[in-house]
Amino acid sequence: MSGNLDSPVKTQMALSVFKSPVGRNHHGNDTMEGVNLKTTGRRRIFIQTESGCVLGMDLDRNDNAHMVKRRLQIALNVPTEESSLTFGDLILKNDLSAIRNYSPLLLTRNLIHRSSSSPCLSPSGRDIQQRDRSGPIEILGHSSNFTKTKELVKEIAIALKNGIDPIPVHGGLGGAYYFRNINGESVAIVKPTDEEPFAPNNPKGFVGKALGQPGLKRSVRVGETGYREVAAYLLDHNHFANVPPTALVKITHSIFNVNDVSGTRDKNKKKHFSKIASFQQFIAHDYDASDHGTSNFPVSSVHRIGILDIRIFNTDRHAGNLLVRIGGGQFGQVELIPIDHGLCLPENLEDPYFEWIHWPQSSIPFSEDELDYIESLDPFRDSEILKSELPMIREACLRVLILSTVFLKEGARFGLCLAEIGEMMSREFRRGEEEPSELEALCMAARRAVVVEREKNQNQNREPFVLSSSSPKREVQVQFQEDGNHGIVFEIDDISPISPFQFGYGRNPLSKLEEEQEEEEEEEVVLCASGDVHCVSRLLKKNLSLGEHRSASEQAPGSACFVKLGDMKEEEWGMFLEKFQELLGPAFGQRKSGSVGQRLRQRLGTSCQF
Repeated sequence: MSGNLDSPVKTQMALSVFKSPVGRNHHGNDTMEGVNLKTTGRRRIFIQTESGCVLGMDLDRNDNAHMVKRRLQIALNVPTEESSLTFGDLILKNDLSAIRNYSPLLLTRNLIHRSSSSPCLSPSGRDIQQRDRSGPIEILGHSSNFTKTKELVKEIAIALKNGIDPIPVHGGLGGAYYFRNINGESVAIVKPTDEEPFAPNNPKGFVGKALGQPGLKRSVRVGETGYREVAAYLLDHNHFANVPPTALVKITHSIFNVNDVSGTRDKNKKKHFSKIASFQQFIAHDYDASDHGTSNFPVSSVHRIGILDIRIFNTDRHAGNLLVRIGGGQFGQVELIPIDHGLCLPENLEDPYFEWIHWPQSSIPFSEDELDYIESLDPFRDSEILKSELPMIREACLRVLILSTVFLKEGARFGLCLAEIGEMMSREFRRGEEEPSELEALCMAARRAVVVEREKNQNQNREPFVLSSSSPKREVQVQFQEDGNHGIVFEIDDISPISPFQFGYGRNPLSKLEEEQEEEEEEEVVLCASGDVHCVSRLLKKNLSLGEHRSASEQAPGSACFVKLGDMKEEEWGMFLEKFQELLGPAFGQRKSGSVGQRLRQRLGTSCQF
């Protein structure tokens, strides 16, 4: 039988549970036929196809990727060589030791087997077309942080048994559903990953991509915003910013949307579909921040949300995803609740969107409590937390977390306020073109310094040398000389990108800097033997002027990618962080001293809501 992965109605329930020889039954969260999964080495995993179908499977200790794909071949009639299993950045060749219990895997077609008609997987065999015997909601993870979520799951399960069905959310660009308790009150909002904008089963008509492809923003892949919703909650230590409890779940219900491309779905017959989704506690509120003036928002609330946004490099913080509750907040009569964090932690440095930059509260200095909290942050520990709870999250996203947290901590140490730090992270949009932010300019200077140091170590006795870029017409010349303090002075005579710089999309992001290069005085970067940096590069100085800013929905499809962090090997990443931290002092010092001209950035447009 010919397979078709893009016919979700045929595949959605094909493999909810495997029976011998295809698989095994599952009863409950941690037991299988009375046997404890944790003590036997067995694991529960969820395989999601590119069209959004979720297939539950129980693994033994000795199972490998080839065995899993063989079961999928029996169930879905697809040769093993025509598909691949991926787990975040990892393509699973055979070893499954990195896969934790309750992890989602993505089943993709190999490019060589793709066609315009998208032939792929479909079910075969009656014994595999049966309902999942586990509960209607399974939490993917067992962190103590999910205690509240477990309580909500129990409430919802009782309501579902009593006929209290969820209701769809009509606003936004993606699919979302309010799940209710026995009293009919909304207690959770569920966002299936395969109903995001551009995902295969988006109910609003925004379709056209498979899971794992670049999404609404190129640095956030389709189907992965739900991970980021959970990450924001896990990183909100001690509920500092008030992020509602959030977890990743496998959830089954007939209300979920499936775009039946084959046209075979019976509209009069209810079918239950399993999805991977973010599951967030619904917070009753009076309005959102776009419906009311910001003057009576507590300074501490704005600061705490801003601190979180900087740490997670939020590219879509607008007033519409800040809920306002009157008469019960710990900061007075008004409480702010941040939601919708699906566009945080991009794989590359994007243009963040912080609407609070304009609010007067963000220009007030941090309090002692806030400074203590910032000082206590450990970006490497946070990275390990996400690796443990969300092992499928990509390494590049973790590096963005580390970089932005380091930037926040150093900015706070130099006495910068929230607005100043946010402005240094935001890009300029001048004369119709997007230019790097001060943060991105620092990253480019740090990466260039890594290249220079590596070349210096390899060529101690060489005269000035030339590093060629990918374009044969452009060169970067770096000259070394000893100064009186036995430091190293290097000059950058051209600012075009060089290997290992990886600029992604669109035009050369620095061409405008090159065009005006002749009008500016030559400046130097001085790296002394002690490691101190006395002056930042011409590139950094250029980007200290401020301009316009676009919101997430205004991002052009060809928006340039100035800095990629994921392409560096571990050793190079460590060297890069060192150089980056060396450059932060001069940059923050100039900002604090007022030697850099500042003017208000104008931000245009509205942001994404889904």
